[in-house]
Amino acid sequence: MYATLSACFFGCNENTLEPSAVPAVEPLTTAAGDESTATPSTAASGSWETVIWDGFDGSGYSGFHNTWNYLYPWGSDHNGSARMYGSPTDHNHIYKSGSGYLVLKASRINWNEGNSSHDPWLPIRYHSGAIHAKNKVRVTDQFPEWSAQVRVATNTGPGIWPAFWLTHDGPWDAESDIMEFVGSNYCRQNTYDLAWEGQETWIATPTAYHTYKMWMRKDGNDVDLHYYIDGVWKAQHRGTNFANKDLWVILNLQMEGSSGNNGPGGDTYMHVDWVHVDRLRMW
Repeated sequence: MYATLSACFFGCNENTLEPSAVPAVEPLTTAAGDESTATPSTAASGSWETVIWDGFDGSGYSGFHNTWNYLYPWGSDHNGSARMYGSPTDHNHIYKSGSGYLVLKASRINWNEGNSSHDPWLPIRYHSGAIHAKNKVRVTDQFPEWSAQVRVATNTGPGIWPAFWLTHDGPWDAESDIMEFVGSNYCRQNTYDLAWEGQETWIATPTAYHTYKMWMRKDGNDVDLHYYIDGVWKAQHRGTNFANKDLWVILNLQMEGSSGNNGPGGDTYMHVDWVHVDRLRMW
């Protein structure tokens, strides 16, 4: 069935998401009063340090704007039928709930807005939201290990394509899909290095919060990537020539495309409880 809204959140057997029903945030350590961290905290050698932390607390956007940019790094369009909208003065599709989570909302439009500027150049049928972090991930000898994780509750189903992922800011030769639902309740965790490795995990209740994580470690010019869901290890992939590349950190709610051509007629939601990216400092 298509995603609809109801009052259930935990224990739901249907693919429903209620924007006002939110479980407690699993706390991560951050300075008192801070709603996000945009500047990496410097740790001692051999210790982990925070690069990105956002719990989306409060209703203000100053910390959000220090940490995130609106849209994709390359603009408003990508590989589906949703065009991303958002700015410091436009929060129709990207907004803080005021209750400790970020909302990305996709809405069906009933007018002709042309086609996406990206392959496969689909007709635009939705307005939706995407953000990318100002700080990037870069695996080096100084920072040989990284972890990126998100806690998300999202609508899924035909035509719905939410994702939390990393991609090279240059040629498309490095990508890590930490959480990606492509038209079903199967979470895809993929690695691309000019060839694909993939893992699929069935999520019975994606409209309840789950934690999706990737941890990677440098091995020469390559990287070993480990994927987790709710703390459970799912797969290990090899990222050939991943080292020394700047990787964007992206959250988006895309629609249709690979997730199917018959998307919902109403609104679709993705709730982001928190995002945490950290790295191991060697010196």
